[in-house]
Amino acid sequence: MADLGNPKQTIEVIKQHQFAFQKKFGQNFLVDSHVLGKIVRAAQVTKEDVVLEIGPGIGTLTQYLAEAARQVVAVEIDGNLIPILKETLKEYHNVTVIHNDILKMDISQLAKEYNDGNPLKVVANLPYYITTPIIMGLLESHAPVGQVTVMVQKEVADRMQAGPGSKDYGALSLAVQYYAQVYLAANVPPNCFIPRPNVGSAVIRLDRHKQPPVKVKDEGLLFALIRASFNQRRKTLQNGLNNSPEIPYTKEQIGEAIKSLGLPASVRGEALTLEQFGKLADYFGVFEGKEG
Repeated sequence: MADLGNPKQTIEVIKQHQFAFQKKFGQNFLVDSHVLGKIVRAAQVTKEDVVLEIGPGIGTLTQYLAEAARQVVAVEIDGNLIPILKETLKEYHNVTVIHNDILKMDISQLAKEYNDGNPLKVVANLPYYITTPIIMGLLESHAPVGQVTVMVQKEVADRMQAGPGSKDYGALSLAVQYYAQVYLAANVPPNCFIPRPNVGSAVIRLDRHKQPPVKVKDEGLLFALIRASFNQRRKTLQNGLNNSPEIPYTKEQIGEAIKSLGLPASVRGEALTLEQFGKLADYFGVFEGKEG
């Protein structure tokens, strides 16, 4: 039975194994059974599912997932946690623990090995310092992942959901929304963790789009435009794109492209929707690039 969802039990396991928290791994263990239940429900885990858990820690969320899923594959980077996981998960025969760095693993291979190549569900209480690389890695690699339910810093959750014109809107908002529909499942205060983080947290679910909401001829150019537009937020879109080494067009060509969208020359990147960025990318397809 899942018994790690309370602080007392977690502290006991940490003491028993003399576990020392490592700052470099951004470890904060969840100790609230109510929130743990919410994560599993938000992830819509069923007995049909094979779940990939990133960073199981001492196995708290893993226990809850194992009770709901067909199988759980848990990838943990910290070798000191592997013996603890062997102990806390010994009653669960549907859990495989892998000692590795998720950023160096081939998710397609995991899907083949554990789910006949069918999509995995990703569920994780992610270390905050590495949230964006992990999420973007899962989305951009077109890995066989149907759904991603993760605990992230509240500020990151806000950025992922943000729309044009808001202070949280940026390259991350557009990139995530290009690949997935974003749902906020729960806000989680710092006292739900050991040790307590200095920031609020949130559980979000990303449902992968079958097709991106915007069709573009050149995905690479779309994301180059988005990055360049937000690198210098205070500049106009025209100046931001013109200053970027990633954008091979003249200031005049950039001006024409912005005008073609019916937007003023003074517009900033944060005012554009994903659809408008898509149109901008396709418009630039007619140019050969900067001369000289």
